[in-house]
Amino acid sequence: QVQLVESGGGLVQAGGSLRLSCAASGRTFRSIAMGWFRQAPGKEREFLATTSWGGGSTYYAYYADSVKGRFTISRDNAKNMVYLQMDRLKPEDTATYYCAAGPRADNKGSNFDSWGQGTQVTVSS
Repeated sequence: QVQLVESGGGLVQAGGSLRLSCAASGRTFRSIAMGWFRQAPGKEREFLATTSWGGGSTYYAYYADSVKGRFTISRDNAKNMVYLQMDRLKPEDTATYYCAAGPRADNKGSNFDSWGQGTQVTVSS
């Protein structure tokens, strides 16, 4: 498994931006799939984005429709880091955000076997 630690959450006004970071350790990073999910109080966990290795230097990114065009996932394999750049934030983006790692990417989370502790994002109107 991979140990994951998220950071970068906080309070931001609607329309603002935040960048979440996730530090990973414990496994060869470049080949593992990474994802971001969130969960708001009283709601189910929601898929946001994944990045997965396509061989060589190719990585694929996949986004939920709800965040496509506003959120960007990226990774720095040299630093074992994955990021989620969030722009044009809305109050409905308020949630706890989780980083996940696993052998394959999926939008249900079932293929991710490592999860971080979460970081809170609050968007005020």
